[in-house]
Amino acid sequence: MKVIDHIANRKDTLISFEIIPPQRGGDIKALLSVIDSIAKFNPPFIDITSHAAEVIYEETPNGLQRRVKRKRPGTLGICALIQNKYNIDAVPHIICQGFTREETEDFLIELHYLGIDNVLAIRGDENSFKKPLNYGRSINVYASELVHQIVAMNHGQYLENDLLDAKPTNFCVGVSGYPEKHFEAPNLKIDVKYTKDKIQAGAEYIVTQMFFDNSKYFNYVELCKEEGINVPIIPGLKIITSKTQLTNLPRNFHIDIPEELSEEILCAKNEYVLEIGVNWAAKQVEELLNNNVPSLHFYIMQNSKPILMLMDKLKL
Repeated sequence: MKVIDHIANRKDTLISFEIIPPQRGGDIKALLSVIDSIAKFNPPFIDITSHAAEVIYEETPNGLQRRVKRKRPGTLGICALIQNKYNIDAVPHIICQGFTREETEDFLIELHYLGIDNVLAIRGDENSFKKPLNYGRSINVYASELVHQIVAMNHGQYLENDLLDAKPTNFCVGVSGYPEKHFEAPNLKIDVKYTKDKIQAGAEYIVTQMFFDNSKYFNYVELCKEEGINVPIIPGLKIITSKTQLTNLPRNFHIDIPEELSEEILCAKNEYVLEIGVNWAAKQVEELLNNNVPSLHFYIMQNSKPILMLMDKLKL
């Protein structure tokens, strides 16, 4: 079922999750344990991140060697597992950065084979590897262009004309939103205009970047409405579990952490940080539930312990 159909048919606020594939050469058992633990909450869908190739420098007997490799492959296989073993709709992330439009089309065709009808289209983070564009290949620079490509496939329009048996796909396309603005946007209002471009291209819902101050989400929703964006806007939530995240999260995701929360964590012993993070998230969740948000989307990656503590606290 499509994400927008889950939202349309809901009686209460939904609960969804986002996970990350294991590192290259790793073991999927730990991830399966995470999926087992969150499946009992009956999430209608689970997002799975995608990762482009990166430049890795490794020490060898001959000195530093530059290698290009994907550190976290496996998105397609995990999607198939979630959809067929757990009967939960999988939402793979489709990214511009590091993939040609031709590779994107191939990936979407494989998803279509598997009966996966949902994707999240994002630009992706810049990294040190620039995909060489040989043999006339091309790239999507912005997420709005990626949405255009996916929607074109939904209308049976492929990059090559020789796909004689190609049928139209039927993807429900989600995109990202930034309550504290994308770090490259000059201000939030212009960033919302960029988001509108993605909606006009055919995206059907928005999942926000993580935030720790609900007022920023509510303000973002109002700005989107003023701009004429009327699709569901799903709040993205993260539970802080360590003191290092007070610096890592703002650096990597360009977000603010409220002074009250950061001071409480900094003054606490390490063993109490998780409890503080869960309590803060519980307050966020209660307010969001009272405002009947379409879904609560938790960024859990490969650690389900915090979300289990939160669900137990909230009796969800």
